[in-house]
Amino acid sequence: MLTINEIRESVKERCPLIHCITNPISITQCANAVLATGSRPIMAEHPKEVGEITATADALMINLGNLTDVRMEAMRISAKTAKSRSIPVILDAVGIACSGLRQTFSHELTDIVMPTVIKGNYSEINALYHPSYRSSGVDTDISLSREKISMTAVRLAQTCHTIILASGKVDIITDGKRLVYMKNGVKQLSAVTGTGCMLGALCAAYLSVQPDIHAAITACAILGICGQLSKSKKGNGTFLVNLLDALSTVNDRDIETFLDMEEIRIEDI
Repeated sequence: MLTINEIRESVKERCPLIHCITNPISITQCANAVLATGSRPIMAEHPKEVGEITATADALMINLGNLTDVRMEAMRISAKTAKSRSIPVILDAVGIACSGLRQTFSHELTDIVMPTVIKGNYSEINALYHPSYRSSGVDTDISLSREKISMTAVRLAQTCHTIILASGKVDIITDGKRLVYMKNGVKQLSAVTGTGCMLGALCAAYLSVQPDIHAAITACAILGICGQLSKSKKGNGTFLVNLLDALSTVNDRDIETFLDMEEIRIEDI
């Protein structure tokens, strides 16, 4: 098992190619997040080329944040390619709690290839396990408690035999055997568009060298700590610039100083 800092160093040494099919709202932030890890991003989404590109990638991120017919077809093709090549996949189930189309499509994708990691906020993870659940927009339903989503995430991980990352004030990560709470981060992260998508992109980069729960742990630790290092009273624009700076300069000492992680026994939830 590699530590967070060892995973970070491994990515820098290998310079993996990370294929991201994501939404245009956050595509720049996702590319910059991948670059900050030392990885190489490629954001291809044309159906006639995605299979070829995914085949050369070290990890694939699929983000449902802005669906179109063309993007959905590209995702299907890339998912099939990833399965045939045993390429790790993260599915960011953005908005499935407010859209029947997205929920149905997420299940279609998981039928093609079970992602290494399924990511969503508390509402999205709840919707994956409880198909009748609905919320408003893409924000987390504040009525969903950490305890409730912990149990839901564990059951979903055990049912799907995959890793679940439920992002929120406290990020919940489980593979059905372990349950980890990541407590780093600041409220200002939720005030800037695309930071959740950046978390998915970071996770994809780390999956390329460590395709297990530790990749998700590393991604949450890095984004949360960099958020703490980036707090700004000037406003959200300055915060975003500071965040990009922090992602590219965060070091081992920062991780050791600020890491706030707790592992919970599954039988205790």
